[in-house]
Formats: sequence, C-alpha cells, structure tokens
Amino acid sequence: MYRDRLVHTPVQSDGGRRLQQHLLAYHDFRLRRRHHPLVDRLALLEQWQARRLRESHQDLIADPGYRTGLEFLLSDLYAPSGMTRRDDNIDRVFPKMVKWLPEQQLDTLAGLVELNLVTQSLDLALVETLAYHGHGRRFLTPEQYCQGYRACGQLDQRRRQIELVSEVGQQLDRYVRNRTLGWLLAISRGPADMAGLSDLHAFLQRGYRAFRTMDRVERLIDQLVVRETRVMERIVSGHPAPFTISGTTGEAP
Repeated sequence: MYRDRLVHTPVQSDGGRRLQQHLLAYHDFRLRRRHHPLVDRLALLEQWQARRLRESHQDLIADPGYRTGLEFLLSDLYAPSGMTRRDDNIDRVFPKMVKWLPEQQLDTLAGLVELNLVTQSLDLALVETLAYHGHGRRFLTPEQYCQGYRACGQLDQRRRQIELVSEVGQQLDRYVRNRTLGWLLAISRGPADMAGLSDLHAFLQRGYRAFRTMDRVERLIDQLVVRETRVMERIVSGHPAPFTISGTTGEAP
C-alpha cells in the first residue's frame, strides 16, 4: 500500500538503509502471502507453534520475573501474526522514522522487521512442504511437523531467526531502561490514536511494559537461544522427543 513511500524516501544512515531494505522485502512478501493458495493453513501452523513454544518453556513462563516479557517475546517477536495494520502503519510513517529516530533505534526496528519476515517466510515455506506431504489441513502432529521441518530445510534461516530474537530482545532491554521512553509513550497515546497509529503504539507500549517488569533479561534470552537451537538440532537429527526441555538451565537432555 505504501511501497512508493518506502522506495522514494531518501535515507542517509546505515540503520535507515537496512530498515528500508527489510521493509520493502517484507511489504512484497506480505502481498504474496495475502494471495497465496495455502494462506488459510497458516493459522493452524501458527497456533501449533505458539502452543509448542509455551509447552517447551512453561518453566520460564511460570517464573513471575519472566512471564510478561516472555509472553511478549513469543507472541510479538518470535511468532507474530495478524499484524497487518501495524505493519502498514510502519510503512506509512517510515519517512518520519528516518528523519527523527536515532541510528540505533532504526537498526533495532530493522531487526524487528527482519525477524517478522524470516519467521513468516519460514512458516509459509513449511505450510507448502506440509501440504505437499498431505499434512496440515485440519490438524498437525509432532511427527508431521518434524517431517515437514526436515524436508523444508532452510537451516541457515532458522539459525538467523534465533539470532534475531537474541539481538532484538537485548536491544529492546537497553532502551526500556530509559525512563524518558515510558514518559514519551504515555503522552503520545492521544496523538497516536488521532493519527491512526493506535496499534503500533500499543505494540510499543506492550514491549516497554514487558521488559520494564522483567528480571535478568540477558539470562532469559541466552536460555531461549540454547533451548531453541537444541530443539532445531534434535528435529534435524530425528530425535524421538525434540521438544522436551527439562529444568531451568536452558539445557535439553
């Protein structure tokens, strides 16, 4: 919808150029996904993966110091869906972003957009592979998921997905320690509503509140990286219980 705005906005910084490139790629992907013949099957896969993530990391979710932040990581960063209006609004305000935001924040936003693109591209490719094998129309078993995962490949992209969760999570944690950001979000709610940016503002506020209340963010993200890397390796190797994670050390036996 706002592709021309993305293309023709002059960008001077490296972070701005990275954001522009990822927004353009994500914009084109969202258009392709919208008209994809298997788009209706994405919801089943996304629900299955969201449930799996919560079951695998239930010990961390049960920890009051992690719960709110982890819910944000899993729902808004790791497995985002149904964010079309928010994503359109990011495209719409891109010219103002590159004009007013500092370089580090532009780079963090670029990481968020890349994470969305990688996650949703992997999901669509997996849906295609599952459909080829006759799976994923009405239900999905762990065995079917793992078969499709292995057949789909794309391990470099899956490693990049985990890497981006780590990078973006740590960058966001640094920003929310600045109390000025909370004040700015509080006073900007009205103008955001008037400008039609309420969903984007709500996303930023959820992230701010989640990370402000979370303890030991770096330790949590390190555990997620270790655990999800181990899950990936076990799926690829054909382990009989790839999603089983025990204890709170980040190790899976």
